[in-house]
Amino acid sequence: MTKFAILLCLLLLVACQAQKKPEESTQQVQVKVAQVVSGQTLEVVGLGEQPSLISQVRLLGIDAPDLQQRPWGDAAKQYLEAQVREQPVMLEFDVQMQDKFGRSLAYAWKDGVLLNEQLVKEGYALFAGRSPNHRYDLRLERAQQWARLMGQGIWNPEKPMRLTPAEFRRQYR
Repeated sequence: MTKFAILLCLLLLVACQAQKKPEESTQQVQVKVAQVVSGQTLEVVGLGEQPSLISQVRLLGIDAPDLQQRPWGDAAKQYLEAQVREQPVMLEFDVQMQDKFGRSLAYAWKDGVLLNEQLVKEGYALFAGRSPNHRYDLRLERAQQWARLMGQGIWNPEKPMRLTPAEFRRQYR
């Protein structure tokens, strides 16, 4: 198949896919973003029993470049900062609510847009499904296929990211 035919098929798949907003049966909470730590981690206010405390949230289903993985790490962080600036964000939780570091694990929504998916679709992060949290894996996987076909961000054929974030962390830490 030509690249055009593949692109057309992918466009049809994406267009036909229902764009679900957060599921009503899942646990959700609206928070204010205090700071963007990286392309996959936020510090938020309004989570937990003490709503004035700052909590760290790791976005589910993605692996963004490390900040030292230049220029991609900085670009991912800046993109996420631009998305969450001065507006509340809705966090949606999946099966596992915290990681081994005590960070909350969540999907982030703003104005009905799944930010985790946007980061992948724009080429700022990789899809990284992690058990047992799989609610939006298919959407994230399709977003990555789109970014890769379109040469977005880390998939740019002229300046691709050579190491995945996980490979980079293993090699340089």
